[in-house]
Amino acid sequence: MEHRKPVVAGKFYSADKNTLKINLKKHFEQTEIPKKFENVVSIIAPHAGYVYSGNIAAKAFSQVDPNKQFENIFIIAPSHHCSFNGASIYNIGNYKTPLGEVIVNRQLANKLINDNLSFSYYKDAHEQEHSLEVQLPFLQYWINTEVKIVPIVMGTKNETAIQSMAIALKPYFSNKNLFVFSSDFSHFPNYDDAVLADHRMADAIITSNTENLKDVIDINEGIDGLATSACGLSGLMLLAHLTKNSKEYTYNKIAYANSGNIPFGDKSRVVGYWAISVVQNSETSSELNLSEIDQKVLLEIARRSILQKGKENVSYDDLDISLILEEQCGVFISVYIADKLRGCIGRFKSDKPLFELVEIMSKQSAFHDTRFKKIIDEELKYLSVEISVISPFKEISSADEIELGKHGIYIRQGLNSGTFLPQVATKTGWTKEEFLGHCSKDKAGIGWDGWKNAELFTYTATVFKG
Repeated sequence: MEHRKPVVAGKFYSADKNTLKINLKKHFEQTEIPKKFENVVSIIAPHAGYVYSGNIAAKAFSQVDPNKQFENIFIIAPSHHCSFNGASIYNIGNYKTPLGEVIVNRQLANKLINDNLSFSYYKDAHEQEHSLEVQLPFLQYWINTEVKIVPIVMGTKNETAIQSMAIALKPYFSNKNLFVFSSDFSHFPNYDDAVLADHRMADAIITSNTENLKDVIDINEGIDGLATSACGLSGLMLLAHLTKNSKEYTYNKIAYANSGNIPFGDKSRVVGYWAISVVQNSETSSELNLSEIDQKVLLEIARRSILQKGKENVSYDDLDISLILEEQCGVFISVYIADKLRGCIGRFKSDKPLFELVEIMSKQSAFHDTRFKKIIDEELKYLSVEISVISPFKEISSADEIELGKHGIYIRQGLNSGTFLPQVATKTGWTKEEFLGHCSKDKAGIGWDGWKNAELFTYTATVFKG
């Protein structure tokens, strides 16, 4: 392995281990730490010399639970020394700082490189780059658990490439992992203009809309002395694509300053710094925000899969597969012939994108559900499909937590289990006791009252038919 040694220790931060720890402690204690948020999945932190931006960086990292065991910490940083296609992931060793060695998840790094043409390893991207390195001592000081990183240096601003990266990284963008986006903001306007430009940019970031980011770049171009509105723009665009059109995430502006705020800062020529967090909302994180177009695409995939009778794979070339449809979640497919149910099969979890799972489950429901009479060719002209996109389970302690028509139920006792989708209660008109009793007796096979001594889970479903 070829470990990446620190190149800006002694320049951007102290090269002495003990001095560095003292300085980091001061940054975290310098001012009152802002409100902490639960389920932080991402932060935006600056990467200037610590004397300039250390306090703001500490405020960003302080939002992260220091005792949480993250599966991976992705660090996405801009390239200041070379440009290249896509992004470079360091996969040949670990990163070192004066505080010790930071383990690189090389297996995941290699997987991302092998699976997506936008990722590669480009040696020059990492050799002199400070924007990624300066984040590591903050991680080492603040996080008390074992840290594994995926170090990514962005070499392009091409939005097609960035969108491709977002698709590849989306399965990891959850509160199991942490994404650190490294970026300073305005470069070299005067103090007042920097404050104006940087607040415009932050306001655009929290909309999670790439077009708004582009608009602010255009608006800020007229500011005297401004070299860039954000040197980490490609990473910020990537973050916007990861959270685009989703109510699952909330952005929080934590703190702002620029280099003119330090005692010896030159207010005539400054660089801006923001600390921003992104939180996965506990109440909405379980549901996908499927647009009407997304629903029509999934219905079309289901119909094509069934009409082709599973003999060949569905072609997606003419369909608009959005990032939301790349999500991995459960789905059930109900197949109707002349409005009579003729098949219903699904999965609660999947390692495949939603649009692919819909194709697979549609074939299974139409042709392999042995509870129903086999569908013949002549009946397919009467076909309709109902899709239920399933949220993760939530364990409940009381049946009082079940809301009929909104919640599906999953009952488990030992090796026995059973489920009803949310719409079952609506279609049957059952009471809550009937809903639970039928599921317990008819589905789980543990008797009418078996649910009272079993594990109970609820889930929601986005249901649509066509």
